[in-house]
Amino acid sequence: MATDPRPLIVLAGPIHPDGKALLEKEARVVVCEDETEAGLVTTAAEAQGILFRVRPRCTESLMGACQKLKVVGRHGVGLDTVDIPAATRLGVAVVHAPGSNSQAVAEHALMLMLVSVKRTLAIDKAMRSDGWNTSRAGNTELAGKTLGVVGVGNVGRRVAKFAGAIGMRVLGYDKYVPDDEVRRRGAEPVKSLEALLPQVDVLTCHTPLTPETKHMINEKAIGLMKPSAIFINTSRGPVQDERALFEALTRGKLAAAGLDVWEDEPTSRDNPILNLENVVCSSHMAGVTREATRQAAMQVSGEMLRVLRGERPEVLVNPDVWPRLGQR
Repeated sequence: MATDPRPLIVLAGPIHPDGKALLEKEARVVVCEDETEAGLVTTAAEAQGILFRVRPRCTESLMGACQKLKVVGRHGVGLDTVDIPAATRLGVAVVHAPGSNSQAVAEHALMLMLVSVKRTLAIDKAMRSDGWNTSRAGNTELAGKTLGVVGVGNVGRRVAKFAGAIGMRVLGYDKYVPDDEVRRRGAEPVKSLEALLPQVDVLTCHTPLTPETKHMINEKAIGLMKPSAIFINTSRGPVQDERALFEALTRGKLAAAGLDVWEDEPTSRDNPILNLENVVCSSHMAGVTREATRQAAMQVSGEMLRVLRGERPEVLVNPDVWPRLGQR
């Protein structure tokens, strides 16, 4: 019986059926349900491609153990779980799906703002337990307030557009985007985080996780904000110092927070922030809509197939690898 000559791609977890079907047109596809590195190495030992979701991390040891590996794909946008320098050293191309969930995350950030400022959860709970009482409202409006957007990229620009439509003043801080482009994206540019923080009524973060952004929102940063301000994070959990955030929320230094991401994920059910009534929580699901899940699967699958055909992908995270792709 003839062996299948097509390349082997291993999925580290299920993806949208349309993405899987796209891969299967040109490759053998195996889904690894084991979320450990050892389990994935066993399944992907002969693979030319691995598509990563959340776990395990794409480490040097994992890639090194898969001797035929040419490409790793990240299902989504963030790359903090991929050892990119190691991939380059090992001759492995890294691709992802930038922009695939931008609309979903932006909508989720807006939802967290509205639920926080309107005190939706508290009002809903009170009505269910105590009945009708309009005197409990006491919420406020976003129109006329100032929004600070940290990171005016694919997500941040959409949030800026939403906020502008509501009637908010929008300030943007992004050291990697020129001022004129920040303006085109719907925000007034601000030169530093320190200059931004005292001005905002709502702060929303849309930055990647890097050594520079880890604990960017810490005790010092929170101390520059108004006690009436609301903090929103749908980017990466370690951008916030959770201990400092908890202290601020319990001591009146911040009014409220809306969090989709956490320092350690999955966060413990014992995390004290989960007990605070002035916090709206979700479990890193802002980008996991039906539409975004399909888009991410299709986008990264297409990029992986381009690499395996010998074609340069549209977005190659580590371009230095291209001249020696697959060389160890």
